[in-house]
Amino acid sequence: MAPCRRTTKLNSAELLVRRSRGVADAGTLLRLNLKVLRSILLQENRKFMKVWSKTSKSAITYENGKLYFENYLNCYSCVHSEPHTLYKLPKRTKVEKFEDALLCQSPLDKTLALPCDHKSSLVALTANNWLYRLSAETGEVLQRIYLSSNHKFRWYLGWEVSQEILYVKSVQNQETPLARQAGITQDIVMHLAIFHVFPLQVVGTVEISRKVFGKGVTDVVLSQGVLAVSYSNKSVKLYSFEHILDRYMTERLVLGQQSSLLGGKTVGEAPFGIPVNIKITDCPPVLFEVSCSSNGVQIGGYPWHYIYTPPHRDHKGTHHICSLKDKTMAINGVQNMNCCSLESDGIFFHPDDSGRIIHVGPITYNKVDRLNVDYTHNLRNLYISAFQSLQPASQVTVTSSGRSVKRRFHQLDDDPDQETFRTVEYEDELDLLAVVVTNGDEGEGKAHIRLHDNQSGQLHRTIDLVEPWDEVSILTRIYYWSMCMGIHVCSCHFFLRLIDMKCMDIFTLLL
Repeated sequence: MAPCRRTTKLNSAELLVRRSRGVADAGTLLRLNLKVLRSILLQENRKFMKVWSKTSKSAITYENGKLYFENYLNCYSCVHSEPHTLYKLPKRTKVEKFEDALLCQSPLDKTLALPCDHKSSLVALTANNWLYRLSAETGEVLQRIYLSSNHKFRWYLGWEVSQEILYVKSVQNQETPLARQAGITQDIVMHLAIFHVFPLQVVGTVEISRKVFGKGVTDVVLSQGVLAVSYSNKSVKLYSFEHILDRYMTERLVLGQQSSLLGGKTVGEAPFGIPVNIKITDCPPVLFEVSCSSNGVQIGGYPWHYIYTPPHRDHKGTHHICSLKDKTMAINGVQNMNCCSLESDGIFFHPDDSGRIIHVGPITYNKVDRLNVDYTHNLRNLYISAFQSLQPASQVTVTSSGRSVKRRFHQLDDDPDQETFRTVEYEDELDLLAVVVTNGDEGEGKAHIRLHDNQSGQLHRTIDLVEPWDEVSILTRIYYWSMCMGIHVCSCHFFLRLIDMKCMDIFTLLL
């Protein structure tokens, strides 16, 4: 017979005793550590204290316990109770500055040729078409690749497959009015350079042309083995990128070796760069096509579903959830919040891969904001309200003299005087949803963070932000970061980033 499973909950003291005796394996130990951290975080008597603050003239980014300032030149580690400098790189000219970067983490199941390949690295794109691989700990240049002297690769680095394949998107070639009047058409829309990581090795460069994909191409994205092409007629077509590689690759390239496409020159060196070795001569088979608004289409859930907004005016503000297999509408598959706000509502598949959907936005009539957690099979709704008043605001007010005044305009649902959801973040290790809520009580813009259980939506704790909302502008993202090293829970930090991303405040949890 199988042993009976313990149904009672262990408190933090019992978990610590178990941990000290070593009665659990590594996976169980990590789960126990996270349970301890979650219980500490949700206790009302635990306070966050501001321990560090820094401003920057450029955007601030955060990734895996590291803060990057001054266009990735300055890096700070957040492992300890207060951030400290990991490295500072020399200032770069405007032509050489880092435009975008991705943090690459080494796989645990592979043996790589060089010792440096087993450590995390930062892949950065410069304004003059260079791709750098830097050590994530020291900032040392480990590798650099010249992309091209014919195409401008700027602004965008993205994952095709997370931590496996990345790609660089070139600047889109636009048709000028003079060229259009002269009858000169620009066939090539853009180029994509694709790379394997760990070790960093080139796959190739593919060109996207109007002759192959159509005249209305406006943008291209690579994701999970799919080439997604957007068109000016508000449609999106998906193609198999694996099929494109198998059929249209003319030559396999290796960095540092000669290529016939370059006339015997070395791949990845200036001024030759990486040649176009993936030449699509005819349109590949279309895997999926849908007409949608500028919001695009999202695919996820289980079984596979997709979310889109039809391009017709009658469907503006609605989100349709359909089966990817046969395009049938899911039960309760039309989500509409009837928003009356400056910012539209947002909808996306839950990042916990549970097949649920998160829908965030204000409601017009009951004057509450709601967060819907829906199942794609049945679309069962679970509401988390900003406050409990469900009465619509009166359009008529009575003055002290008894005169009735009728409003000419409806008050916006995200008005500063209303209690409003601003953003939602999911913390996977603690299984919590962090919701930023603002209110304008007594004429002061205040904000607080509400921690909800990810499964049930139950509110566990509310944390007030000290800074007035008007002073800190609009909060765009919350980060909860915890790190378990061995059997010791090191620290728990709370990161607050502003909409201009040029100021960072860090709060630590007092244990």
